Amino acid sequence: MTAITSDTVHVPSPTSDRPIALWLLACAVLVLAMAVIGAITRLTESGLSMVEWKPLIGILPPLSEAEWNRVFDLYKGTPEFRVFNNRMDLAGFQEIFWWEWFHRLWGQAIGFVFLIPFLRFWIQGRIAPALWPKLAGLFLLGGLQGVVGWFMVKSGLVDQPNVSHYRLALHLGMAILIYALLLRTALGLLDPLPLAGWRPEAASLRRHARWALGLVAVTIVWGAFVAGARAGYAYNTFPLMEGHLIPPEIGTLVPWWHNPFENTAAIQLIHRALALLTGLAVLALAARVALARLPGRAGRAAAAAGAMVLVQIGLGIATLLTVVWIPVAAAHQAGAILVVSTLVWLLHELRAVRR
Repeated sequence: MTAITSDTVHVPSPTSDRPIALWLLACAVLVLAMAVIGAITRLTESGLSMVEWKPLIGILPPLSEAEWNRVFDLYKGTPEFRVFNNRMDLAGFQEIFWWEWFHRLWGQAIGFVFLIPFLRFWIQGRIAPALWPKLAGLFLLGGLQGVVGWFMVKSGLVDQPNVSHYRLALHLGMAILIYALLLRTALGLLDPLPLAGWRPEAASLRRHARWALGLVAVTIVWGAFVAGARAGYAYNTFPLMEGHLIPPEIGTLVPWWHNPFENTAAIQLIHRALALLTGLAVLALAARVALARLPGRAGRAAAAAGAMVLVQIGLGIATLLTVVWIPVAAAHQAGAILVVSTLVWLLHELRAVRR
């Protein structure tokens, strides 16, 4: 008689769970697009144009001249208007308003795209007990992300004419986390059981892949610091920073430990160094997987990760050299998420064999 263990209570069926997996992949694509829209909103300096937070009821934009003048008057009370945009007219305000409105609309649309199918699958009894907490957790994370977004915007409406780069990093980091969890869950439903016959070195490769993904995450956080501190508009040369390998300005703040987080030169230098270190880690991982000749799709996932990290480094350099040209900078943010995608895929392919 075969013993029944906790591992055999519920084995997902690729056929029955495929609609749920495709729904989660669609949500992941929407989150990726949301990150790019958010990057454009930030790069066009549109993020502080909406000074009210009205979930659901704020979906509609101003529909009358009186309403436009009302929201413009609210904007006139912000530090950004007083410091940078005090000569802006209503037409100019509308140009920046639309990006932030679209950004918020897209975020609420993601909520509906997630919630409605979730409720339908739940009512139909198609969500396995082990999957239910994961999906509920993702929905709660999405709601928390909206609160974090407003928390970020609030930092630029009180004293400073820009948002806190710490809160920006938190907002972007949560977006990446939600995306990675959506992708990981979807892959687990599409391909629930790992192939048999892994070699012992797969465990070492999994550790390497986790470290590489961790480095990517830290690099993305410092990229948010670069964006929030506007550090990308300085030192627009590569590989040197205005003729210096290490610019002399990296230690000008007191106390010294403020420099890695608030000094423009130090923030950009750390982001550059992290990007190169991450690139080497991912390329080394891709080489190790290729040499291991593992069965399944691990080789393709590793090759995709290696290729994407090279593209991402190129986009980062191009962003600097073009002095943060919006199309290139937005592509750079999308590239970061695609690097995460390839590593999540690779970790899925390097799963331990279920006994």
